[in-house]
Amino acid sequence: MKKIGLYFGTFNPIHIGHLILANHFAETTDLDEVWLVVTPQNPMKKKDSILSNHHRLELVYRATHEYPKLRPSDIEFGLPTPNYTINSLIHLEEKYTDKKFVLLMGEDNLVSFPKWKNYELILKRYALYVYPRKTESTLPKQFENHPKIKLIEAPKIELSSSAIRKAIKKGENIRPLIPIESWKYMDEMNFYK
Repeated sequence: MKKIGLYFGTFNPIHIGHLILANHFAETTDLDEVWLVVTPQNPMKKKDSILSNHHRLELVYRATHEYPKLRPSDIEFGLPTPNYTINSLIHLEEKYTDKKFVLLMGEDNLVSFPKWKNYELILKRYALYVYPRKTESTLPKQFENHPKIKLIEAPKIELSSSAIRKAIKKGENIRPLIPIESWKYMDEMNFYK
């Protein structure tokens, strides 16, 4: 049974930090593949700075197509909004009965994890692989040495999509921060300018 790591994100835009982390999980853990799950735009929150689902999926596709263990996923596009991780996990499990899913998240998300819908059920049914993030908060006691939570040594990458969008608006050269094929598409389409 293939073990798939699920890396959820807006990827607005995808940058090398996302790619480095996804690849690190795919190459250094027991995962067979990492799926970069593009989170749909919340219809209630109309944000001009968020590219359409289709464009963000295209950016992720272009960034990952040369990496056999990484793949883009639009699985949440067809699910009812708002998107709750538990619903996406159950949907994936029903659709891919031959795969075992693991949730990838940053340390900062683990801190707020008790606020997630059905977080106890997620922990009961799925493993969590957690990567380090710069966070001021400490991990909730209940998650220390938890059998389903595995802390993964991974590069700490301090890059953010919002900082990249701001830099593009200012006309700064952000090319080194974006996977080349994704950058070409963004440039061609004049995104974030």
